[in-house]
Amino acid sequence: MKAAVCKAYGGPDVVQLLDVPDPVAKPDEVLIRVVATTVSSGDARVRGARFPSGFSLLARLFLGLTGPRNQILGTELSGVVEAVGANVTRYRPGDQVFAFSGAGMGCHAELKVMPEDGVMALMPAGVTFEEAAAISFGGTTALHFLRDIGKLQRGERVLVNGASGAVGSAAVQLARHFGAHVTGVCSSANTDLVRAIGADAVIDYKAADFARSGTRWDIILDAVGNVSFVHCRNALNKNGRLLLAVGGLGDLLKAPFQSMTSGLKVAGGPAPERVADIVELKSLCEIGAYNPVIDSRFAFDRISDAHARVDSERKVGSVVVTMRDVR
Repeated sequence: MKAAVCKAYGGPDVVQLLDVPDPVAKPDEVLIRVVATTVSSGDARVRGARFPSGFSLLARLFLGLTGPRNQILGTELSGVVEAVGANVTRYRPGDQVFAFSGAGMGCHAELKVMPEDGVMALMPAGVTFEEAAAISFGGTTALHFLRDIGKLQRGERVLVNGASGAVGSAAVQLARHFGAHVTGVCSSANTDLVRAIGADAVIDYKAADFARSGTRWDIILDAVGNVSFVHCRNALNKNGRLLLAVGGLGDLLKAPFQSMTSGLKVAGGPAPERVADIVELKSLCEIGAYNPVIDSRFAFDRISDAHARVDSERKVGSVVVTMRDVR
């Protein structure tokens, strides 16, 4: 099969399409022929070794010192089940599925093996392969922070910093679905988009500092990594929560002390990878409460261009890579 292989850290040009051995499903595994995948901000960070502040050494020890230990990146996909192992009962060849491999990566390839009980589900009804491929990365992160960490309640006020990205656009839609009043922070070029997906108010970060606006929120979700507790504390209501979807090591180490001494909650860290979460996102897609935003689409042989698009920091939602046309 063809796979996008990243043997060393660097710019988009380090990603090369190479022939690699086809994976084979074990008795409890499912073999998926990938139709679409994404190049996420996480993929671009790994490829470029651009890790959050303080995590560089730890990340290299975990991921690889001079290049990714797992040379095939990609955390989410949609596709068609090609074959199943002898013990598999949940899926059968021909099923249309979407999956989130998360830290296991490996989705930037024509074939991908997933455990039967892995983070995978049948595709939502009425959703294209391209849309299905873009459900998981932003959706699971937003769901975890708003529902599980932030304990978002109906009627609360939520601000999403970075509202036009994959995580941010998912957070705007999910917060709106949960009954919150939503403020999105983005560039002026993306104001209409952020309003269209559910924001009640939008702040252009180049024109105004939300933390100095005099408005307070119950939850501030930072999907960019450019705010701090000190900057945000006066913009939080009593019992407010600052949720750091992208936080440096220093921010995460200080969070428990800041929470204890302020009466507010500061929390961050990676989101878990759970089947239940993508099943919930599937349901939300089917009722129209969550629609992944797609920035652009690239053919598989242009995956380095997809990486470059993510590096530009101008994308909205997800950058999708298509392997083949299946309707």
